[in-house]
Amino acid sequence: MRLTRKHPKGKESRTRKGGVIYRRLLSLSVVGLQLLLSSHMEGLSTQESPVTPLVHTIAANVRTDRAMETMRRAYSTDRWFTFPKFEETALYLKQRLEQSGLEDVEIGGGKADGETQVGFWTMPLAWDVSQARLEMIEPEHSLLCDYQSVPASLGMWSGPTPEDGVTAEIVDITRTPWADVKGKLVLTDKNSAGYKHRLVKYGALGAVNGLSENPALRDGRQWINAWGDNGWGFTKASTPLLSFSITPRQAEHIRKLLAEGKKVKAHAVVDSRYYVGRYPWVTGVLPGASGEEEVLVLGHSSEQGAQDNATGVSAMIEALNTIGRLIQEGKLSRPQRSIRILLMPELYGSLSYISGHPDRMKKTVAAMTVDTPAAPYNLAGTEYTFYLNPQVAMSYTDALIQRIAKAYFTSRPWHWKENEPGTDSFLGDPTIGVPDVWSYSGVGIETHHNSEDKPDTVDSRSLHDLITVLASYLYFNANAGEAQAPWLADITVDHVYQEMAATASTALDALRTGNTAAGSYGLDRVSYLRDRGDDALLSVLRLVPGSRRDELRQSLAPELKQLQAACDWQSARLRSAGAIAERQPVNHDAEQMIVHRKRPGTLPLDDLSQDQWEGYPSGAWNKLVTVALYWCDGKRNLEQVIHLTKMEMGPSDFDFVGYFRFLQRHGYVDITK
Repeated sequence: MRLTRKHPKGKESRTRKGGVIYRRLLSLSVVGLQLLLSSHMEGLSTQESPVTPLVHTIAANVRTDRAMETMRRAYSTDRWFTFPKFEETALYLKQRLEQSGLEDVEIGGGKADGETQVGFWTMPLAWDVSQARLEMIEPEHSLLCDYQSVPASLGMWSGPTPEDGVTAEIVDITRTPWADVKGKLVLTDKNSAGYKHRLVKYGALGAVNGLSENPALRDGRQWINAWGDNGWGFTKASTPLLSFSITPRQAEHIRKLLAEGKKVKAHAVVDSRYYVGRYPWVTGVLPGASGEEEVLVLGHSSEQGAQDNATGVSAMIEALNTIGRLIQEGKLSRPQRSIRILLMPELYGSLSYISGHPDRMKKTVAAMTVDTPAAPYNLAGTEYTFYLNPQVAMSYTDALIQRIAKAYFTSRPWHWKENEPGTDSFLGDPTIGVPDVWSYSGVGIETHHNSEDKPDTVDSRSLHDLITVLASYLYFNANAGEAQAPWLADITVDHVYQEMAATASTALDALRTGNTAAGSYGLDRVSYLRDRGDDALLSVLRLVPGSRRDELRQSLAPELKQLQAACDWQSARLRSAGAIAERQPVNHDAEQMIVHRKRPGTLPLDDLSQDQWEGYPSGAWNKLVTVALYWCDGKRNLEQVIHLTKMEMGPSDFDFVGYFRFLQRHGYVDITK
């Protein structure tokens, strides 16, 4: 996974009765609706749901030993993080998928040429390294980095040195003005990739990363996997600086020497090269009965860690292997839809595949992204969290993953959270249009992008949990049809109602303190959630043939009325609680602007010098601008987009008008009046 993420506890799902109760509620008053719903909550928590038998069947048949073997084998090549090693991993994964009974298994890939764009992401150059060493030679002698011993001691896409190496002074960026770093190696206090633009600007020879996301791992090295001048991957426009990473123990010692006024010199030798190649992905299918539609599971390979993400890769393969074996044994029927797996480099690989296979994506009903550790049970924070769709793409899958987790995790905590960018969970982007949830676990002891992320930290029990939930989600979506639609509609209503209640509760608390603006926001958001709930409810139509959708839509009228009734009741509570602030004046400039997107995916600005960003954030990982971009459908004006973004993200004073005009000036979007 690309970024460090913190995972506070989310909101656990809750179970309610199905359509029978909901239809009875229609004849009651709005207040009666609330009372009856509340009275049934606790007594229903232990009842089985339609997914429970499936979850139990799959859980009893998972072969965790096979998944652990896959994890170790994928780790053994990906840990070197060179493009030739990625090809070795791809060949192994292709073989593993074929052994698991998948069909049409193929290796493809995006062009690793440093200039091709997928969406607006510029593909990196391919890179290889045979050896790299960094030795301190003054004021004492010690080996700081050796790629052959610890691959993560060299940053990915590090530039080469002359054959006999180069000698340079090491300076501490916390004690050295940028004007004094020319020709030197810069010891950083943050991830050195974040300094790349300034390292280039001020003529540094390269960086020695001194950051660790977990300094308690005294001899672990943070893996530096970003080295573009203006973004993530190294492109043709990037500068080939040196990139090393040392341990917290080593960083402290060098800083101590520098603080004592001693000059520190080091000798570096790096034998690396850039070339035009490919960033390989592997895909295959477990055939469905009809073969017309697909369910997709995707997750990245091509990273150095066992937890991140060899566990995700192995869990996906074993989930499909488990489903295939159960079909062969007659314990599960063959689902109507095929299940496709995609194993690829993060973002660059998924965007390349999606851009190259629009027809497959159009017939993809649902997806799950698997970018996650499988950490030891005995460590705090290893519970699974399920990230939902962006609210522009709210779907029945948001409620479904919660019910599957509820059915399986009967004795262990689990959580759900709203959508987050930062990995391949972007398929809900309306330009792609596939509902996608993301499973993630904490790691207990933080080893994210660290050389200490090794196979012996993987817990087979956590891996079993992941495989079971994943396989259950995939199979249910692959087999769901008209018979399952009413239940999916009911649990979707339940999820939306829970969100409405939480919104109203927060706003009521604020109103009691005299915060009338929060009351106004809450009132707007309750109505917004009603609209989102309508769309999520109607997403079940995708599961039935086109000829049956009108009839199913008519049958969902009671649930749509229920959402309206819940909205009316929560709105009445807010209005009765006190004064509601008047709406803010409309931004007339935004009201006159309609933003038209040109390509799918986010806007990392990696083809634009950071000096030209005008202070605006890269859209690669920034959630606020990503959410705003998703709401731009070429029909809503920017004032509406801003309102919807604030409903999803909360109040903000961000300069949306300036940002989208900036994007227009550089050709990323079009704007019409």
